[in-house]
Amino acid sequence: MKATELETKKFDKALDEILDLFNNLENDDPIIHFGDDVIENIERAKKKYGDETVDERINTVVREMLSWLDLESVDLEEDEQKGEEEDET
Repeated sequence: MKATELETKKFDKALDEILDLFNNLENDDPIIHFGDDVIENIERAKKKYGDETVDERINTVVREMLSWLDLESVDLEEDEQKGEEEDET
């Protein structure tokens, strides 16, 4: 591929910006850290029953379990703001 010197410089700059963005991405930390045995069984269940069915059933079980807990007084936005303030210090 032929490019002028100006095009090459533009490409290099754009590539540097993309790499910089990539290097500054935050880790996508899962909400729930399942054990290896649970992950293996979920994979087996999805293979046998399909993704949608297994996802729906897991959500039903977790939703029911969470309904047993008193969570109404927990403000997620307040916790996120505290986390951001701690990151700044």
